[in-house]
Order: sequence, then C-alpha cells, then structure tokens
Amino acid sequence: MTNRVRKAIFPVGGMGTRFLPATKAMPKEMLPVVDRPLIQYAVDEARAAGIEQFIFVTGRGKSAIEDHFDRSVELEASLAEKEKFAKLDDIRESLFEPGNIAYVRQQEPLGLGHAVWCARHLVGNEPFAVLLADDLIKAETPCLRQMVDVFETEGGNVIAAMEVPYEQTSRYGIIDSDEADGRVRAVTGLVEKPARGTAPSNLAVIGRYILTPTVFDELERGETGAGGEIQLTDAMARLIGRQPFHGLAFEGRRFDCGDKLGFLEANLAFALGREDLGPGARELLARMGEGSE
Repeated sequence: MTNRVRKAIFPVGGMGTRFLPATKAMPKEMLPVVDRPLIQYAVDEARAAGIEQFIFVTGRGKSAIEDHFDRSVELEASLAEKEKFAKLDDIRESLFEPGNIAYVRQQEPLGLGHAVWCARHLVGNEPFAVLLADDLIKAETPCLRQMVDVFETEGGNVIAAMEVPYEQTSRYGIIDSDEADGRVRAVTGLVEKPARGTAPSNLAVIGRYILTPTVFDELERGETGAGGEIQLTDAMARLIGRQPFHGLAFEGRRFDCGDKLGFLEANLAFALGREDLGPGARELLARMGEGSE
C-alpha cells in the first residue's frame, strides 16, 4: 500500500433539496460562490494538496458536473477569437489530464458511507481523501494540504474538525478525543449526530477526510445508522484503536454551503476577499446598511 494520498473521492450524488427550486435541474455542487461552482473549489483544494486522481460519485441529474470538467471546444474557440485570454485560461484551469478523472454512479441515496463505498474499486489498496463540496473552507493553506501534512507525520486516518456550539452538536459527527492541547488530537471515539445533551465534546467532524482502505471493509457490512443511512462516521469509529486516528483543528474558516445563510455568507466573504470585487462589495454593503436604517 502506498503511503501517499494520491486519490480523492467527491460524493456529489445528493439531491440538494434545501435549495429547491434552484437545484431542480442543476446540481447543488454547481451553485456558484461568486463566479466558481462549489465543486471547483473542492477540486482546486485537492489539487493543491497533491491529489492526482479525482473520483466523482454521482447520481441522476449530475451531468452538468461532468460537462464542467470537460472541454468545450466551441467556447474555447470563441474566447480565443475574441482575445478573451484571461477567461480562456480560467476555463482551461478546470480541465484534467486524460485518465485523471473518473465517475461512478451511486444508484440509490443510501448515505455518505455508501457513496464512499461505491468508489472502492477505483481507490484500491491505498489511502485516499474525501471532500464534501458543501463544506467550503477559506484558508491560507488549503485544509486538505494541512491534513496531508498530518498524515505524512502520523499515518492512519485524519479528519478535519472544528468547534461548534453545544446546541448544534446534534447536526454533526462529534469527536471524543484526548484532552491534549494543540491542533492535532488523538481520536478516541466518534458519534454521528448525538442526541441533544449527550455529545462527548463540541468538536465536530467537517467534510474533509483522509482514510485508509480498511474503511471499505467496514462499509461493506452495510449497517445503517442515523437517519437509516450507511454512515461514514460509524465505519470510521470501528477503526479507532486499530489504526492511528487523528482529528485536525484546521486553520481557516468553514462555510456551510448546504445551508442558505451559510451559502450567502460564503459569497460575501469570498467577494470581499477579492481585489477586483472587494472594494465594490464593501461599498454595496455600506449602501444596503444605510438603506435598512
């Protein structure tokens, strides 16, 4: 088994019901934050972490994702003819080398664990990453790059974590860990969406994972958990004590783009952080603030 993290899984088969009617005909992963779709941010983060092979677990109605990462010869020719070379470079940056992208269909929405299991034959016997596009992370050093650095030191499994208010712990997978200080903590337990008041901590699992292929053996059991789905958290929990397992309190800011307000916040934050849009965005917010008084 190689000790490098070369492959990444992107589970993109969800229906995106919270964003209906916008997602009736468009995958939620294609919703734009400023001028780039959510899935593009996740792919760019993976590339920055050294990922070489990109595996998308899709479902019905997700062809727009495949089209986004495919060539558009007519569009490229039109941009070149009009000498819009910056735009041409932008769309070419989203392309992959031949053979570095693969798609597998999750035929039933049976949970995140099931989606990851669907990619088992493409991953093979090596460590791999999982990135959820809904969790958009703005960081100076990309989150997955931070995790790869931990993996290269500690080995085993690494999950991204952040503190959340205790009243929100029932929405997340929650980490039980040693009480050591620092950003890297040994994980001693995992609980998926614990009932209110029963969470072992307020350290929540965020949608970035580096896992060993042993997790596929656990997912193979097909056991259902919270929500009647095959939960990735439950499979990971069964690896604790058998392999190194660490949670990384990553440096950066996470936006929950599966939530409408979180998505709006992400658009504002990314616009304000850009040189070309920041000044205008601040002026716009100031005018809106004056108008609300």
